[in-house]
Amino acid sequence: MSPPLALIVNPMAGGGRAAAILPEIETALGRLGLEFHTEYTKSLDHAEELARAAVAAREWAAALGGDGLIGRVAGILADTDSSLGVLPGGRGNDLARVLSIPADPAGACEVIAGGHVRELDVGDAGGRSFVGVASCGFDSEANRIANETTLVSGHLVYAYGALRALAAWKPARFELELDGRRLAFTGYSVILANSRAYGGGMHIAPDAELDDGLLDVVLIGAVPKRRFLLNLPKVFSGRHVQSPGVHVERAREVRVSADREFAMYADGDPIGALPLVVRARRRVLRVCTPQ
Repeated sequence: MSPPLALIVNPMAGGGRAAAILPEIETALGRLGLEFHTEYTKSLDHAEELARAAVAAREWAAALGGDGLIGRVAGILADTDSSLGVLPGGRGNDLARVLSIPADPAGACEVIAGGHVRELDVGDAGGRSFVGVASCGFDSEANRIANETTLVSGHLVYAYGALRALAAWKPARFELELDGRRLAFTGYSVILANSRAYGGGMHIAPDAELDDGLLDVVLIGAVPKRRFLLNLPKVFSGRHVQSPGVHVERAREVRVSADREFAMYADGDPIGALPLVVRARRRVLRVCTPQ
């Protein structure tokens, strides 16, 4: 049985899905005998304040929203005795998918009530925490378009963003330092993966592990747009890493810069501007997972 629980909710997540399923979540938590109080976020910074309050009160925190909310709450809970409950309420819900946390509200609540805790890594990008994948370059444009559009809903919004971004894309020159080792290439994207999936089920780093203390660094090199487009469906199965132009490295810390301005996105939200240092913090976060 878990300690008292701060239920941190982004009611706008998933186009309002989080708010819609909140009554079902609260009913399930009550039925399972969990003591909790519900807190609504006004922003991601406010979510961090709520998480700090939970830690100070020696509570666990359950995040109901998207991966962006989960990443911000996770950053506060890291290196504490408080555990994180993941309640999928966003568009992508990739961390829940990777951890096999049920998409249905009652099932996700049962995972928290089960009290099985696993220690996971947390990514850090310039002092900002994330749980899934940080990326830049072509991904910066695709994420920006996905976040701004109202034409597409659900996890398909990320594929829509990629297709829209491709039309105007021009290759960029990236320079990296991977644990001090220099590497440079021209192409599409630099992906720094703490987890294997992003964008609503795209297995961008199929071999990434959540507790190995390493980032899987996926480099998408310069290929014709037609080939890039043909490879895009392979990302959902992870087979894209076998394609020409795709290279995978591993490192604990990576410094990324480029020949033009890019925002780094992580867990679906902008997290900083290049140049940026990204690193993995090994097993600093306690997360409720299926047993």
